Amino acid sequence: MLSRQTLYPLFLSLSFLTLPGCERNTAEESFETYHSRLANVLDVSPSPAPETQIIQLADIRDLLIPIEDIRMGLLDAYELRKCGLFHLIAERNSVLGKVQDRTHQLRYELLFMGGLEHCIDTLPQDSELQPELVNFRQLKRKQLPVYFWNMLTSGKEWRQQLRITSLPFALNNFPGKAENQEAIRYLDFVYQAIQGNQTVQQKQAERLLFHQEQIHTHRYFGQLVYSITRSKDWLNTTTRLLEENESTVICGKNRNQQKAEYLNNVFYRFFVTEIQPYLAELDSQFNEIREPLQTILQPPNSATEQYTSYYNHYVAGELHNSFREATMAHVQFWQRTFKRCQIKIGI
Repeated sequence: MLSRQTLYPLFLSLSFLTLPGCERNTAEESFETYHSRLANVLDVSPSPAPETQIIQLADIRDLLIPIEDIRMGLLDAYELRKCGLFHLIAERNSVLGKVQDRTHQLRYELLFMGGLEHCIDTLPQDSELQPELVNFRQLKRKQLPVYFWNMLTSGKEWRQQLRITSLPFALNNFPGKAENQEAIRYLDFVYQAIQGNQTVQQKQAERLLFHQEQIHTHRYFGQLVYSITRSKDWLNTTTRLLEENESTVICGKNRNQQKAEYLNNVFYRFFVTEIQPYLAELDSQFNEIREPLQTILQPPNSATEQYTSYYNHYVAGELHNSFREATMAHVQFWQRTFKRCQIKIGI
């Protein structure tokens, strides 16, 4: 009979196995089970799990673009109190204003540009400040795209969305999807306004802080593209297993097609029921954000080779294309096998 001293560590060991954080990823488990069941039917050893390679987002020091700190002095700014810009500049020049994060910095620049436009429109045309304000506007317009870029690539909450994780999404759980898709559409709106020298209204500029808060607990884009990468690798590994053993799948009139029928059962049990909907969801989610991301993450002239490789692979479409090719190659194997064995799809 086991003593309490013996049972207690055993109980702890079993308890840890059931903790939520220790549960296996359902997508990874489905791919692995699908592969091993196919190998079992083919009477061969399953292939080792694929090794997934990633291209990580470049370091902040390689992405951050220096910005000259041009500010309007408080004495000049005081003359602008009648058009509402003085308070904003005073806030920026305060102790807290000097330690703003990247998101608050861009928010300030957008609000400042809106206030600056208002001052230019409302101050008398013969005001001594008019030429200075117009020149200041030109300088700030050139800096706005850089503030936007620095926020995306070095601001904590935004950057963590872009860094590639090593954990795929589970089959039916995509945390951060709605929050990030909404934030990306909003960023595209801001980017287009900046590029078109259009004023972003105060209410819209303040939404930067809202989206920053909404996304800060997620790693959405990095997890999405890792899920796509991992799925591609599993598909290629499994398709290769099937093709290497295709000649052992006997089909034809008056032939024993038991192996083909067993393979068909595995195909519908795991691929059609679990994996194919997952692949379709990954494809759909990437398509939702592809175009705006290609716009807002377009590499600047100063971009490093590492960032350009990251952009081309994950954002511009290299990975997505190879993912679709892997999916198509896998489906084509089954189409070819079903036709050869005269197995009706869906039966």
